[in-house]
Amino acid sequence: MPIQKPPLHHLHLHLHLHLHLRSHLLLLSLFFFYLTTADDAAVMSKLLSALSPTPSGWDNKTPFCKWTNVNCDSTNKFVTSINLDSQSISGTLPPELNQLSSLKSLSLQKNSFSGAIPSFANTTLQKIFLDFNSFSSVPPDFLLGCTNLQVISISENGQLSPWQIPLYLTESSNLQSFLASNSSIVGRIPDFFGSFPNLQDLRLAYNNITGGLPRSLGGSEVRNIWLNNQIQGLSGRIDVLSSMTLIYQVWLHANTFTGPIPDLSNCSNLFDLQLRDNQFTGVVPASVMQLPNLMNVSLANNKLQGPLPVFRAGVTVTLGVTNSFCGTSPGPCDPQVTALLAVAGALGYPMVLAQSWVGNNSCSGDWTFITCDPQRKNVAVVNFGKQGFSGTISPAFANLTSLRNLYLNDNNLTGTIPEILTSLPQLQNFDVSNNNLAGPRPVFPPSVKFSYAGNLLLGKNQTAGGNGGGTPGNGSTSDVPSGSKTGSGGSKGSSVSAGMIAGVVISVLVFVGVVLFVSYKCYMKRRHRRFGKVEGSEKGSEMVKSNVDGGLNGYGGVPSELQSQSSGDHSEIHMFEDGKYSVETRLAGTFGYLAPEYAATGRVTTKVDVYAFGVVLMEIITGRKALDETMSDERSHLVTWFRRVLINKENIRKAIDSILDPDEETYESICKVAELAGHCTAREPHQRPDMGHAVNVLGPLVEQWKPAKSQENESYGIDLHMSLPQALQRWQADEGTSRMFDDLSYSQTQSSIPSKPNGFADSFSSNDCR
Repeated sequence: MPIQKPPLHHLHLHLHLHLHLRSHLLLLSLFFFYLTTADDAAVMSKLLSALSPTPSGWDNKTPFCKWTNVNCDSTNKFVTSINLDSQSISGTLPPELNQLSSLKSLSLQKNSFSGAIPSFANTTLQKIFLDFNSFSSVPPDFLLGCTNLQVISISENGQLSPWQIPLYLTESSNLQSFLASNSSIVGRIPDFFGSFPNLQDLRLAYNNITGGLPRSLGGSEVRNIWLNNQIQGLSGRIDVLSSMTLIYQVWLHANTFTGPIPDLSNCSNLFDLQLRDNQFTGVVPASVMQLPNLMNVSLANNKLQGPLPVFRAGVTVTLGVTNSFCGTSPGPCDPQVTALLAVAGALGYPMVLAQSWVGNNSCSGDWTFITCDPQRKNVAVVNFGKQGFSGTISPAFANLTSLRNLYLNDNNLTGTIPEILTSLPQLQNFDVSNNNLAGPRPVFPPSVKFSYAGNLLLGKNQTAGGNGGGTPGNGSTSDVPSGSKTGSGGSKGSSVSAGMIAGVVISVLVFVGVVLFVSYKCYMKRRHRRFGKVEGSEKGSEMVKSNVDGGLNGYGGVPSELQSQSSGDHSEIHMFEDGKYSVETRLAGTFGYLAPEYAATGRVTTKVDVYAFGVVLMEIITGRKALDETMSDERSHLVTWFRRVLINKENIRKAIDSILDPDEETYESICKVAELAGHCTAREPHQRPDMGHAVNVLGPLVEQWKPAKSQENESYGIDLHMSLPQALQRWQADEGTSRMFDDLSYSQTQSSIPSKPNGFADSFSSNDCR
């Protein structure tokens, strides 16, 4: 069948439509081109009218592309740069500036511009210079989406409202310079420098930036860094400098940096190092003194230690008079001073040591924690006990050959015990108890009393039990080599994990004993009130339901630990049971008891339980709720308030529940528990002890605690000389019970809680305990 051709008039119509459409598209594109060009003209006209005086060479009668210091593209239609540097111009910038679609460079520095800085979000801007003006605010989307940005210069705008360095700058991966000194920046420096492979200049001096140096600065291309003179001061260590291999100029002066100056041997280009007016401690590294290109260095107004630093010829050095160098002239320190400085170095050079360890004579009488022999020549005692030091034990202690007593107990020391310390000829006492030491336990001569309790990982391969062989759990001072037998009753191959499990179990029993002791006091106070049966199922259910719904656990309105605070799946548990009456609620955490990392991530670890245990200890000591909204903000959160209390031991006495009315001996015990509570509620999980440590602290105290007032107990035949466990056993015998725990039926769980002793009322509050 032959193919039919379309009629000729159809072809003419199709061609006509095609040409008509193309003409319309051309007209439309020309129209938009005209509008864009008109936009640039309108924006430049608005900018001109906002400036005073009128810039030289700017006139509305002249095309804007011919104005002085205004550059346009090859079409002479679109503005690409504006330069009004140092023209003594005032006025405000119109928000329409961001409509200059081809603007790449804006230079308005060193004038008197005021008002809000307009947003340049999603523009083609590459360089913006606004420094040395009087702008009032930075918009939240100031440079959002400016992917071509290379230079930000906004320094010396001290009248700006406080603003933070925006995270969206990571989109500007071509950034080379960020200059914003004295521009009212607050907050922390974001850890985002891995996003800027070309950044060379970072100048943020004279702001109110806080926190530490971001880790991502290490390995960056930054050559000049100015972070000096922050209002509150940057803090922390400056170790990140050691990996900034291209660094040329470092200005960190007038802050609150701490710790030692790091090894800068990889920073061979460093020319200018300004570290004055901080809190640096430790010995000036030889690598700093030997930097080949260093010309200026300022270390004044710190607490640096060790020999007086000597720099090569030609270097301008400022040392000041507040440092703690061992001498005023170059040369090594006294051997004992050198040894003690090495000891301090293993602890991170604590400020408390740098402040008092001044001069070249450790036996001058002014060195804190140091005691010398009667002749005041040799160090005899080093007592770092209970100072909260972190770090490791330095083998340099072995250089103190006259050392008799070394106390390092109750700190946060890690690592191993140097074997060389066993060779100290005059050592009599060595106490490392209650730290986090690990590794083999060295064997000291029989003449040395070696205390090491509370270090669960120390000697972890040793066997348990025996004839006083001493394990971290019992505080023995006898010396048994790691892996040796400790008596006929010792088991072989006991692992540290089994010991930790046993410690957790024991700690739970200790905690239950404390709770029962409080319950016992309340029972003695209210012995005239007997448990009454609830009449009628409806009445009983309503009573119990009101207590559950109110979130109370029977202690004066403290939110129940079983109060639900999330929508996830929870086990159900019988909250109250008497005959046929029972109420079920859901098991969850309670605000005030939740560890910060659990509240943030929902991850449950043993350290979460340690935190809650610490909160309960604080409640027992103070008689306060974990979270009390009736108090002022600074006192409502028990943990936060109690941390401030622990700063000064005398504050603890004021914080103790008045009903306890402790004597001096009891007060000392309470202080130990308070200190433990503080460690248990540390902000960081790794800073909290294991429950085995809590057992070591509380275990001896349980044997010491006795009823405080005889008049409350005489009618019940309690011997005041009984320990708490003995009193509890006697109490159970008087009540006709033979077990500390009775199983309660649970729904979807196999846990158990202590039974309620006979004679308790339906509920009791903290006031009833008083």
